[in-house]
Amino acid sequence: MGLGSFIKKQFIDVIQWNEDTEGVLSWRYPMQDFEIQNGAMLTVRESQMAMFVNEGQIADVFGPGLHKLTTQTLPVLTNLKNWDKLFASPFKSDVYFFSTRIQTGRKWGTPQPITIRDKDFDMIRIRAFGMYSYRVTDPRKFFTEIAGTRDTYTRDEVEEQLRGIMLASMASSLGASQLPFLDMAANQALMAQQVKGGLANDFGRYGIGLDEFNIASVSLPEDLQKALDERISAGMKGGMGADKMAGFTRFQVASSIPLAAQNEGGLAGLGAGLGAGVVFGQTMAQGMTEAMQPQQAAQPAEEPVEARLEKLKGLLDKGLISAADYDTAKAELLKKLIG
Repeated sequence: MGLGSFIKKQFIDVIQWNEDTEGVLSWRYPMQDFEIQNGAMLTVRESQMAMFVNEGQIADVFGPGLHKLTTQTLPVLTNLKNWDKLFASPFKSDVYFFSTRIQTGRKWGTPQPITIRDKDFDMIRIRAFGMYSYRVTDPRKFFTEIAGTRDTYTRDEVEEQLRGIMLASMASSLGASQLPFLDMAANQALMAQQVKGGLANDFGRYGIGLDEFNIASVSLPEDLQKALDERISAGMKGGMGADKMAGFTRFQVASSIPLAAQNEGGLAGLGAGLGAGVVFGQTMAQGMTEAMQPQQAAQPAEEPVEARLEKLKGLLDKGLISAADYDTAKAELLKKLIG
């Protein structure tokens, strides 16, 4: 090399990253035609790591501190460059810095509902929203799996990839947990804890550590929420007791009374003649009785015919059934009593 060419060359004595731009997770030091001087100083600040890459191969990684670049401090790079003795000339190598500070207050959500199996409602679709925080923990994995050789890699770019990982991991974790939806909504901290375990493992494969993960809300799509509200209303109005589905059925029966009053033939017109009308009257009477009395674990014995006649008369006096319905049901009950 001539003296003129040597003078024109530019050498680097200090390598550092000031993190001038917010949200950058990895940054390649601009080498261009520069070469690193033998004995140059590498400054790695707190919440940073630096990595040397030689012709696409990851070499040495440095944590926070002031490092003098020699064959002793660059053992992997020394081996890759076949330096069999102390190098005395400048050299070229890509140097990447990584921000390891915690990225806090990051929002996550489910743009599309996640379908899971539920103990109470069979298959349901849920939406969830919350916050999380993370940081780069392994520059080697992060460089290899995500950032690559780009000049810069930002927080927004990595979160595009994390979003897909989170949705897949959540669906898997919630499906395996067998946690009913009602328990999820009541204990979001427990739900977040169950999801965080699987999510941390998935993030770790990309050199990212999950610091915090919480769930702010869990909800159902509008159509499923409407069905749940109806079921809750059934419990409030009909007294579900030990058998929840029986209570729901009684609520649906009670809700149909106004429609029945509009039918020709009154309550008996709901069914196929006399038998259906009597059964409906018995169901209505039983539902009203259970709503007025404390819930019992065991099913009560069949009510005496005399008592049922008295209640039937009460329904007539209150105008809840017509005289024709009363006479028909009374005749059926007396037939059972007389035999």
